[in-house]
Amino acid sequence: MPATMPTTMPTTRPTTRPTRTTGTVLALGGGGFSMSDDGSSAIDDHLLDLTGKDTPKVCFVPTASGDDNGYAHRFEEAFAGRARTSVLSLFCHEPWGYADPELLLEQDVVYVGGGSTANLLVVWRRHGLPDLLARAAAQGTVLAGISAGMNCWFESSSTDSFGPLAPLDDGLGFVPGSACPHYLGEEDRRDAYLGWVASGALPGGYAVDEYAALRFVDGVPVDAVSERPDRPVLRVERDGDGVREVPLDVRRLPGT
Repeated sequence: MPATMPTTMPTTRPTTRPTRTTGTVLALGGGGFSMSDDGSSAIDDHLLDLTGKDTPKVCFVPTASGDDNGYAHRFEEAFAGRARTSVLSLFCHEPWGYADPELLLEQDVVYVGGGSTANLLVVWRRHGLPDLLARAAAQGTVLAGISAGMNCWFESSSTDSFGPLAPLDDGLGFVPGSACPHYLGEEDRRDAYLGWVASGALPGGYAVDEYAALRFVDGVPVDAVSERPDRPVLRVERDGDGVREVPLDVRRLPGT
């Protein structure tokens, strides 16, 4: 582990942050339709299965990418025929236009895309999404997301929202602790995250590699899955002046 940590970027903490929420969160370190050449993904299939419905309602929230139209179209293509899809565009991009965020309360799944975690959090708070999402989760909606869409649910995270990797103590706090997606898939992610947990810049938390996901129920981890071999999910904890990684059992999804 390097002795010199990446520079900590300044952050603005929210004036209020919801307490740990009840309900289900599926945190994707990478994978899903976002990282599939043809849109197919065993993790996305698993996400739909968690709803227990044949054709669940799934709303994609691409705020972190600035509501990138191409990203939203890829979502609709990936879920066509197996879900009733919608896109919540807070930037009012065509063809989506503006939808009342209370649309989230009608969903079986809210799927959050990747991009800038910091920007996502600012925009969501301005539009009142944290409280809506907490209400949706409490009534059975599965909250899911990849990369920034993973980070947002935690108290804090490792992010590249400011360019260089930096710790961000600004999450929603639906899941306790910190998050690190792309754990082995992106250069410096692991070393930086271990350093921040060791120094106390971030609390202990969970590292999820690409093509893997970790499911929480009421803030407690219950199941780790992967759609490719050798994709770890770990609990990362401060240990004296150092840090330790505790591998979790990862279940390989059928057909992968």
